Amino acid sequence: MTSRKVVELFYDVVSPYSWLGFEVMCRYRNFWNIDLKLRPAFLGGIMHGAGNKPPGLVPNKFTYMTKDLNRLAEYFNVPLQSPADPFEVMFEKGSLAAMRFVAAVQEKEKDGEKVVNVSRELWRRIWSEDKDITEPVSLSEAAVKAGLSESEIKELLAMSTSTQVKEKLKSTTQAALDYGAFGFPMIVCHVDGKPEMFFGSDRFELMAHCIGEKWLGPQPSKSAAKL
Repeated sequence: MTSRKVVELFYDVVSPYSWLGFEVMCRYRNFWNIDLKLRPAFLGGIMHGAGNKPPGLVPNKFTYMTKDLNRLAEYFNVPLQSPADPFEVMFEKGSLAAMRFVAAVQEKEKDGEKVVNVSRELWRRIWSEDKDITEPVSLSEAAVKAGLSESEIKELLAMSTSTQVKEKLKSTTQAALDYGAFGFPMIVCHVDGKPEMFFGSDRFELMAHCIGEKWLGPQPSKSAAKL
């Protein structure tokens, strides 16, 4: 087997499209010859750094996005539904504290499934249960569901406010900007020594073509079973 291609996934749990991209890439770890690197970053910093305008601030885009997410939730088999006030969730409350917490989990664990589980539970809180992710108690509740112990959570909450973790999140966000990011999810595939950037959760077929793999749909285990 040829060496696995490195694939970086930049994401923020405030982004519903990032949740879709995250779940698909996690599923394909078992089907594609890739080394998936999760890169939790801060979408607010991306939007500011790239001079981009969130789609939710454009009325017609916001209306479309709400309908689109309902269709995508079914297609991708992700329990995604819009919160009662998406504007408050995305633009007023934001995700800085949550992403610092995720960065702390990754910093402590390095490589493993805890960052996967914590990220997923934070997405679930916002985009499935319409719950807060800004307060320490909210982060703790998500971490408990992700399987972390009380002592781990206490340590991670402290780490999340440290200079080291703040700088880690800034550095990852800047790395995304350096690749040319203007929003999330952003996936960077390293092919023949060159980075190939893909934005959004609707470029998987093209991505597969570029890395020499086969796209089996959003649920590859089901597609493979039919072959």
